[in-house]
Amino acid sequence: MRSKVVSSIREAVELAGLKDGMTVSFHHHLRNGDYVLNTVMDQIADMGIKELTVNASSLFACHKPLLGHIKNRVVAKILTNYMAEEVGREISCGIMDRAVEFRTHGGRPSDIASGRTPIDVAFIAAPISDPLGNCSGKYGKSACGSLGYAFADAMYADKVVIITDELASYPLMDWSIEETCVDYVVKVDAIGDPAGIVSGTTRITRDPVGLVMAEQAALVIRHSGLLKEGFSFQTGAGGASLAASKFLKEIMLKENIRGSFGLGGITGYLVDMLHAGCFEKLLDVQCFDLDAVESIRKDPRHQEISAEHYASPGAKSAVVDSLDVVILGAAEIDTDFNVNVHTDSNGYIMGGSGGHSDTAAGAKLAMIIAPIQRARMPIVTDRVTCISTPGRDVDVLVTQAGIAVNPENAELKDRLVDAGLNIVNIHDLKRKAEHLTGTPKKPMMGSREVGKVICRDGSLLDTIYSVR
Repeated sequence: MRSKVVSSIREAVELAGLKDGMTVSFHHHLRNGDYVLNTVMDQIADMGIKELTVNASSLFACHKPLLGHIKNRVVAKILTNYMAEEVGREISCGIMDRAVEFRTHGGRPSDIASGRTPIDVAFIAAPISDPLGNCSGKYGKSACGSLGYAFADAMYADKVVIITDELASYPLMDWSIEETCVDYVVKVDAIGDPAGIVSGTTRITRDPVGLVMAEQAALVIRHSGLLKEGFSFQTGAGGASLAASKFLKEIMLKENIRGSFGLGGITGYLVDMLHAGCFEKLLDVQCFDLDAVESIRKDPRHQEISAEHYASPGAKSAVVDSLDVVILGAAEIDTDFNVNVHTDSNGYIMGGSGGHSDTAAGAKLAMIIAPIQRARMPIVTDRVTCISTPGRDVDVLVTQAGIAVNPENAELKDRLVDAGLNIVNIHDLKRKAEHLTGTPKKPMMGSREVGKVICRDGSLLDTIYSVR
């Protein structure tokens, strides 16, 4: 049988024809346990290749060594959807000549597929592969579940290299990416640290403030008019969001409401809701914990989907456009309901949109859960430091001090007022927060552009400037 297995990453780089100025790509399903990006970039540096563009779906703390490759000119440009503060703080200080381009989880595959951001060589970490490149994230010692963010890289890159730490006999069944997309396969000792790939559990908050917000969020959904047969839902893995899912589950079971699907980065709590009959299916672009990995491996109702299928505005259809409710977080939100998840209040890069603005744009109800203050800084401000998700796509802000509804959604406000919920003006929330924290001074930003926030439709949404 023909094999695509080569002896080393170096050989794969040579065979792929990587040259100065080209683009390489990586996915983030191994999250903070990833070894592949650093290993590949170290090898590329040793080979003397420079001025590369790195298109990584997300960058975590474990990718801090990438900063060295920026300084030694191996990396000239970065495209990503999310950047952890360990990398972002130095980017914010202006170490790159070219601004980082931040896309969304839907915008990235759309731009790859259209050719706006072509990939020369995609390096895809796969927990298991056969010798011809049929591979999956569901099995193996480094199992991470769905490989949804890597599909576009595999489908559209000029060359595709699978890097795995478990080589199975041909043909691997239940593959995520098929051999027709793959040029080379490299077997390594380890593609990542399982402790960083998935957490054993993601936990519901025990903080009284978080529980208050979560219960109010569930009541907003209940009285929105959307909680009925066929209901669809996405939430994040934060403690308050998970608590909101718990309260929502109780309501759905009590009122015998059966939803159609849960979406997004899937946690064990959504798996529990599936098993309890709250949803018929789970559509999964990324597994967040071990329960989700186990579920996608065994349960046919738990379906892996690509990032294109999830949220691409360039696809013929995407799941986010069929979404009823999404619960999201915020670093800041302003009185026009614009949300910042890219920078902290001092202007340092510490995140990114991911699917935030994709789901807000697609969902019938986009809800932000956030306390009115965090670390003695008010969450509500006159103008966010960076617009990650435009206010036109945000319907409601839930805080411990009340619920603010976007004036553009008068019907929702009327429903919530009639239900007796504590509806307040967002300007009042700002005043309450500043009464507790004082009015903070806005950070003085430098003149160098360090980041461009690109809307899911390809337009420029905002610019991030250097920190002085």
